[in-house]
Order: sequence, then structure tokens, then C-alpha cells
Amino acid sequence: MSEENQSEGAKLTKVVPIRMDANFFFDRAVSSLDRLQYDKALKYFRKAVEYEPDNPVNHCNMAGILSEIGDYEGSNKVLSTILNEVDGTMTECYFYMANNYANMEQFEAAEEALITYLEQDPEGQFLAEAEEMMDLLQYELNRPAKVRHIESLKGVAEHDQARSMLEKGEFAGAVKLLETLLRDQPDFLAARNNLALGYYYLGMFKEAMDAISQVLERDPGNLHGLCNLAVFIQHEGDEKLLEELSDRLERIVPFHQEHVFKLATTMGILGKHEAAYRHFKRLLRDNDVNFDPCLYHYAAVAAYNIGRYNEARTLWKHAAKLDPDSEVPGFYLDRLQELDLEDAELEPPVISYQYRLPFEEQFRMWKKWGEGIPDQIKQDPLIRSSFFWGLRHGDSRTKLQVIEAFSQIADSEVKEALRAFLMEPDEEKYLKDIALFVLRGLGVNEPLPIVLEGETRTVDPGFTSSRLPVWKSEWQAVLDEAKRRMAKRYNVMQLHDVETLWVEFVTRSFPDVPSVSHLGGWAAALEYLTAKLHQRHVTYEEVAKRYGTSASTASRCTKRVDEVCGIKEKMNAMFPSG
Repeated sequence: MSEENQSEGAKLTKVVPIRMDANFFFDRAVSSLDRLQYDKALKYFRKAVEYEPDNPVNHCNMAGILSEIGDYEGSNKVLSTILNEVDGTMTECYFYMANNYANMEQFEAAEEALITYLEQDPEGQFLAEAEEMMDLLQYELNRPAKVRHIESLKGVAEHDQARSMLEKGEFAGAVKLLETLLRDQPDFLAARNNLALGYYYLGMFKEAMDAISQVLERDPGNLHGLCNLAVFIQHEGDEKLLEELSDRLERIVPFHQEHVFKLATTMGILGKHEAAYRHFKRLLRDNDVNFDPCLYHYAAVAAYNIGRYNEARTLWKHAAKLDPDSEVPGFYLDRLQELDLEDAELEPPVISYQYRLPFEEQFRMWKKWGEGIPDQIKQDPLIRSSFFWGLRHGDSRTKLQVIEAFSQIADSEVKEALRAFLMEPDEEKYLKDIALFVLRGLGVNEPLPIVLEGETRTVDPGFTSSRLPVWKSEWQAVLDEAKRRMAKRYNVMQLHDVETLWVEFVTRSFPDVPSVSHLGGWAAALEYLTAKLHQRHVTYEEVAKRYGTSASTASRCTKRVDEVCGIKEKMNAMFPSG
């Protein structure tokens, strides 16, 4: 062979053959969707159907595109083909057909398709949406539905209530309601999906995985279940399984608006920002939802995370117009402005999709303003979820911070979480003491079960001390005075330590407890020693003035407490000199 022929042969060996299969055309279709080239997308989805005619997903993708471009009749023909020739168990096709008929204003046909869906799919993914559509059809037809009692709608009101509770951050209440509902209707998959989320928000990971496994056992293709599973697996850290599931989710082009949003947010959480961006852009073309500033923020975040900064800027500006009172769009527009001035070679950090300021920015603002947790933050389900997670899975410092935050949130969910915390066998006694202290501050005075050293005991948080035969009112008055003066300047742990210090002093001194006629002096001593224990600067003059006593009295009382409780020794052990 000549050198020229050999060279030509070498070139030929470098040609990579194109594998023309359903996946190839699917990828082309998705790429065309990204460029808003619907005709091409439809063409490629049709080719995918030709290569895999028995795969109902390919048919559904094609029906979805036809519906999106307004060819509702063509979409319904494809959906009928799925039901009659490909997979008759895909009952969600009846729901999609009902949507198409409603868009064509063929309300009788829409009602028939919707009733068929509800009757054939008692586990339906779209029960809440179906109920809303039924209300719309009754209004348009000016009469009640032909079928008054539909088995699959049982429990919908309870499920809606539970879903609303989840959105408000009332996780424990939602979980109880969903558990009760599922005892009667174990195949109500939407409720089971939300139960899994409720468990997850509460930090009950094993229960969340069990619930989502039961969803997917009943319906392996349930999109909400698959998305929730992906998020749970990401938490568990199984990278191989997560990659397989992520690849599967990336190949789905949802038909229904709610599914598009679910998949978009899931892809964002998983770090698949290209896919998230594609789905959010689809939603922005939907006039039913594109007035929501949150949606523009989500799309802007996805654009930012894939380096499309100009588009992110445009989207955040639009969000700012739609929601002029929100600080969120402006915060990220400022971040973009700073990015322009930074080294272009440095990769900017990935940012969160949540429509709120980053938590560290909110925390900085609270500290700056000297205020507690604002009401809108107390009710934010994502922040509440992070608190519940922290109480279950955080380190000791995190758990202390959560318990302090709970003292400000002060609702029934918080009380229930703290009660449950007392029963955790592996938690530190000091943390449980703080939890009891907070429960008392929240008005819980009945006896409470608590696990200590492997044994379940009952304690009464309403009593300051249970080890003394008597607790005199003047001793309580000293403690009340100290806590009243310190309340706004010290945190929960420090207030707890004030109480612990005073109880220890009285207990060790009993029965020869000194006279507390100088109430202000003893209260000043408690604040002074607590401040020193927590390395806070304070003088005898400061505390004496605050409690209306003399510096010499405050000093004398402080020395007496120290003699009995050995505070200086504890401080030397905690903070040894260099």
C-alpha cells in the first residue's frame, strides 16, 4: 500500500459512526426544544417513536409537543394510540386528553375523559388537578358532574389540607393527617408522596425512604416519586445510583405543567442546571404561570449556574418588576454586578434556587438589626425544615442553635419536636436540659417523659428544682429578677446557665442558705458569673447599677456563690491561661 493510501486509511479510521437510535433522536428533539424549534422537535420525537414504537414515553413526548403548539386534536390522536395500541395502563393519558378537550372548549368530551381517568386510576397522580378541572367543567357546563361519587376523589380534601400544611411548614401535623388518610386509602399515591416529603422535612430519613419505596412499588414510573427518590438518594450519598436515576430523569419531557415544575426544581437540586433551565424556560412560555416572579428567579438561577449571565440579569430584572417589594432580585443583580468586576477565570459559586435571600445574608441582617427571627422566616417551610434537620442530625453546637431558634418560633410543632428530642436515647443531657428549659418558657408545665442514661423517667419542667424538699418564694424571686433583666441581652443557653447556677448554689447551701434580703445583689452576682463563664465582658459597677444595688454588695454576693459552686475553678479549667 502506498504512503498516500495508508494516510487516507488512517483518516478513515478516525471517523466515528453515528448510532441512529431512539436516544439519538430524543437528544436532537430536546436540543430543538431548547432553541424553541418545535417543528424540528416534533420531527425528531416522531423518529424516536419509529425506532421504539413500543415505548409509550416517546409517544407521550410527541403528544406533549403537539399540545404545546396548539394541535390539541393531533395530541389526542397520539394519546388514543398509546391507550389502544401501546400501553392501556397509562391512564394519565385520559387526564391529558381532558386538558386538550378543555382547551378546544369541548367540555362534554373533557368531562368524559376526566371521569374515565378518575374511575380507572384511583391512585391517580393528578387527583387534586382533576378536582379543580371538574369544578371548571361544572361551571362551563352549568350542571353537576355526571358521576356524583367517584371513589378516587375520597380523601382529596384531607390531602389538600395536608399539602397546605406542608407548604406552611407544619410538618408534624401534615404527617399525622397523611398517615391517617393512608390507613384508609393505602393506594393514594399523591398522599404517600407528600408523606415521604413530610418525613424528609422532619429529618426522618428512613421513614421517608420507606414511603417513597412504597410509591414506586405501586407505580414505578411515578414522576413525583422518582424526583423525590433522587433528592433522598443525593442526601444518602449513593453517587452511582443517583447518576443512573438522574440520567433517567433527564430524558423525560413532562406533559403536564405541574410535572414540568417538579422536574425543573429537582434537576436544579441535583445540580443538573442545563436540564433545569430548559424546563423553567418551558414554563415561562406558559401564560398560566409566567406572571409569577418566583419562576423568573428560578430560571435566572439556572441561567446563572450555567454561565448565561446576561440572560440571568434580564430574568432577575423582570422578577424585580413583578415583585418590587422583594429584596431577592436586587440582591442577585448586585451579585452579578460584582461578578463583572471579578477575575473572569474564577468560577462563581453555585447559588440556591430558593426565592429568598441566602440564609447567611438573612442571619447577618438579623444580627445587624438586633432583632429576633422575623415572622415570615419563622413560617418559611424550608427554613423550618432546616431547623428540624439540625435538631436530628446536627452537631451539639447546631442543636443548641436550633433549640434557641425554637424558643422564638414557639408554636405547637416546635413543642412536639422538643418533646420528641427528650426521648432520643443518644442525646446529651445538657441539650435535653436546655430543651426542658425552653419548653417551660413556652408554657409547657405538665410532667414530661425523658430518656436519661437508658431509662425513661418523668420530669416536671414547671419546677425549678426537684431535689430540694422546699423551694422558697424569695429564692425564686432572685432567679426571676436575674432572668428578667438578662432576657433581651443573653441567649437561651446563658439564661439556662443562670438558673442552673442559682439552683446549684441553693442546693449546696441547704439548709443554711444565706438571707436573700439583698435581692438585687444576688441577681447581679448571677449575671456577673454567667457573663464571665461565657467570656462576656462585664464589671461589678455595671451589674450593680442594673440591679439597683452597690458594687460592693454585688462583689460580696459573687464571692459567696463562687465559694460554694467553684466558678473560678471551672473557668480556669475551661479557659486555661496561656
